[in-house]
Amino acid sequence: MNYPSQVLEQAVNEFAKLPGIGKKTALRLALHLIKRNKQELLLFSDSLKKLANEIRYCNLCHNVSDNEVCNICSSFSRKKEQLCVVEDLRDVMAIENTQQYFGIYHVLGGVINPMEGIGPETLNLESLIRRVEIGEIKEIILALNATMEGDTTAFYISKKLQPFNVKISSISRGIAVGGELEYADEITLGRAITSRVNYGV
Repeated sequence: MNYPSQVLEQAVNEFAKLPGIGKKTALRLALHLIKRNKQELLLFSDSLKKLANEIRYCNLCHNVSDNEVCNICSSFSRKKEQLCVVEDLRDVMAIENTQQYFGIYHVLGGVINPMEGIGPETLNLESLIRRVEIGEIKEIILALNATMEGDTTAFYISKKLQPFNVKISSISRGIAVGGELEYADEITLGRAITSRVNYGV
């Protein structure tokens, strides 16, 4: 693609590095920004600079934070004995949006994936073990994706935490609300059957 400006081309190339953004979408985004007034464009660029320079991670759970300890970890209303282990901060946000969980989190920063060169040593696992060693945590909830990598990571964590007196649970897996059985795959349906719960009236 021929660009009338090197500045525009550079912007398109940077946008195209974002996940799910191709060259055409990147060009659309860059052209959209050009049409905005200069003040709005400067506000946008300032927010990106702040993202690069001021973003930090919680010293305890590794979630994105404005301070050394995030709002969740520092909150007195959270159940500090209940720790939910997730892959990344998107999972924290998803669980928080349910408004059904009141414990604290631990963000692994990924899952074990040998095909991509991601081993246990590249994840935030040592800090998880240190948190459990302190003895305040009574339950670990493994809220990892229902994939081979997620299951491998969950198994690895459960083996590592075996020496400690801590309950390890996993989020339920099964049929989505509003879903129909005939459209569910065999693995999901099988897990829904084996992980069945008591029916209360």
